[in-house]
Amino acid sequence: MSRSVIDKIRQKSPFEPKVLAVITAIAGFLLLFGKVAEDVFEQESGAFDKAILLLMRHGNDLSQPIGPAWLLGVVRDITALGGVAVLALLTFIVTAYLLVAGYRRAAFWVVASIGLGAVFEEALKILFDRARPDIVPHLVPVHSLSFPSAHAMLSAITYLTLGTLVARTEKRLRVRVFVVSVGVFMTLLIGSSRLYLGVHWPTDVLAGWTLGAAWVLLFWLVSRNRF
Repeated sequence: MSRSVIDKIRQKSPFEPKVLAVITAIAGFLLLFGKVAEDVFEQESGAFDKAILLLMRHGNDLSQPIGPAWLLGVVRDITALGGVAVLALLTFIVTAYLLVAGYRRAAFWVVASIGLGAVFEEALKILFDRARPDIVPHLVPVHSLSFPSAHAMLSAITYLTLGTLVARTEKRLRVRVFVVSVGVFMTLLIGSSRLYLGVHWPTDVLAGWTLGAAWVLLFWLVSRNRF
């Protein structure tokens, strides 16, 4: 079959290979989130959650995290990168730039993805009404409910949304991969910091990661031909 015929078939196909891969990834993330949510709802994740949190503390003093003394300060700085203030400021700066540069549709999709994601995350917290971990002392103050982790989910949504936005403007594959990889790295780093600080159960963070990733991929799918 000639290349021209293959190209015509691809043009007529309603689903590109990339789109099918994204849909498959969304389904996988949602299935994983559903499994985690089910275990949390039925209170079947307790042993796993407790084991992970206890691994990050000294056995003879649960108020002391593992690692050198300076590590706690570093982890606190990392977790701040996933806080509401930092993410909101970052979103505002990027949105303002897009508007000034004339990319109004891109600005709309950034605000829609991150803003609606934040609302959805808060609704899930109310729905599951899960308390914070109480088996280790918290190393930073917290005041909200636990499931899913807002830091994990909103970091995934924000950094991956911005990463995919930048990747769309870049033709070189290695640069696109690098930008998205930075977003993934930031997401994993911030989520892990919540476990080290003892303010989230591991399943909170896992749920935030999976749902945040699915959310970003869904918005990419919806907006891919709109700007």
